[in-house]
Amino acid sequence: MIQRVLILTLYFVKSVFFSLTGLMMVVLSLVYWAVLFPPGQGTPDIENYVILVGVFGAVATFLATLAAASKAGRLENYPLLVRLSSRIEYLIAVLASAFIIGLILQLLVAGLALIRGPDLSTSHWLLLPPIWLSINILAAVLAIHATDLVANGWSRVIIFGILAILLILNGAASSPDSWFSARMNDLSLLFSRLNLMWFADITASMANWLQSGTLARLGESTSQVFWPFRAVVSGIFAGQFNTAQALAPAVIMLYGIILFLIAATLFSGKDLDFIE
Repeated sequence: MIQRVLILTLYFVKSVFFSLTGLMMVVLSLVYWAVLFPPGQGTPDIENYVILVGVFGAVATFLATLAAASKAGRLENYPLLVRLSSRIEYLIAVLASAFIIGLILQLLVAGLALIRGPDLSTSHWLLLPPIWLSINILAAVLAIHATDLVANGWSRVIIFGILAILLILNGAASSPDSWFSARMNDLSLLFSRLNLMWFADITASMANWLQSGTLARLGESTSQVFWPFRAVVSGIFAGQFNTAQALAPAVIMLYGIILFLIAATLFSGKDLDFIE
């Protein structure tokens, strides 16, 4: 199994990286470095270096996953899939190849950003791998859910819709009741101006209901979902991680594992429609 996955991974890496898409990704990497890490100016801020390179790694891995999944969904690869003992091997190879491509591009930007860049201590070098790799893994698994290779029906709409709702609730976590109530009041005023009184009354009633404090505990629970990301950022700016913050990358990887299990279930049970 490991040998088959490795061969497929190298095949997808070569197919994507040495293609027009791979060339464009390399060019975008150089543009990202030139704009955010100008060599003439330098990057003295270590926190700025870690966060910006980490964000680029996640974006590069996301785009690489889309490219690898597009390559894997072509009809020419059908003989490779049917010879595997399990479809999961195919999915792992796609994710592994995207992760490798994203990591190569991230290391390219990270290396170039060190030109007149920050002086990283040993502690910083030890902090970088778990932070960057965990976020890249999560980005790859999220991206695979957005592709036609894994998506089954409305699965990606549901997953990314839930993610959008969580992000909205997290953004209003400090005072979700007042935040959503204010939005409903604004909507009620808009309906009133349009003379849609029935909708205005409904939204006004919802605003009054939201003011009762029903969303407070829900907002607090949602904010805990995004705790690992806040802990990582806090640890980066502090220059070290406490005991709880040190577990944040592991929790992010746990999110990725859960999403991978969902992707594997969808991929193993769907009718594949290859692109000619």
